[in-house]
Amino acid sequence: MKVDISHDQINDFKKDGFILLKSLFDKAEIDLLKKTAVEDRELDKHSFGRADGEGGTVRLSLWNHPGNNIYGMIARSHRIVDKVEKLLGDEVYHYHSKMILKDPEIGGAWAWHQDYGYWYQNGVLFPDLVSVFIAVDKATKKNGCLQVIKGSHHMGRIDHVLTGDQAGADQERVDEALKRLELIYCEMDPGDTIFFHSNLLHRSDQNKSPNPRWSLICCYNAASNDPYKESHHPRYTKLHKVKDTEIKKVGMKRFEDSAGNSSFLNPEEDHSSTSLDSK
Repeated sequence: MKVDISHDQINDFKKDGFILLKSLFDKAEIDLLKKTAVEDRELDKHSFGRADGEGGTVRLSLWNHPGNNIYGMIARSHRIVDKVEKLLGDEVYHYHSKMILKDPEIGGAWAWHQDYGYWYQNGVLFPDLVSVFIAVDKATKKNGCLQVIKGSHHMGRIDHVLTGDQAGADQERVDEALKRLELIYCEMDPGDTIFFHSNLLHRSDQNKSPNPRWSLICCYNAASNDPYKESHHPRYTKLHKVKDTEIKKVGMKRFEDSAGNSSFLNPEEDHSSTSLDSK
């Protein structure tokens, strides 16, 4: 399945800070991804929680380098990477990926934040990064779909302060932004995909529904934006793209028991999303 982005969509990304591509992944691909993730013991073993400050906890697994399993095939696919390179106008590399495991009735919220609000202190000079949010389950208001403030990336990087175990954007700024800019609830079907700018303000509510809301998020940095110092996320690493057909061809290949685990993030090493001050 090849879906190119148009000049209008690139302009929309620049203006709004995000674009939504419907059915970027077909049902067979998403079903394979979901089945693999649900049965992947290594993914589950390396998951960790972040308290949301609202009485809930977000569960996620995060890894830095894409391998040869289905997660890696998606993250390395031309279908995603070529689009990110068009949006940024540069070669990109894989900054990290994460599976957000927002389980029924207990899945926590994410506070309002910008990804660059986290990543700034990792030695990344410019906000030339894009996150690609892939709906694994149907996402609705009831199960905590992604929310974005349209055009908020033009505000530049906002100070972030601790909310629970998460660094959230300065609420006064967020409240003022909501008076002037449009709040969008990104309700999505499985396979729908959002590409968004690293300075776009976004959040999600707790999942109080009986339905899961899992999502795979692949993050990319421009090659020219190589961080000037080491951190818990990688500096420039050549990304080897793969054909889109590899997604189904790899089948239910999960994280391996040995070398495959080396890419998982140790949450104790991640200070960016829990910093008291991300200035």
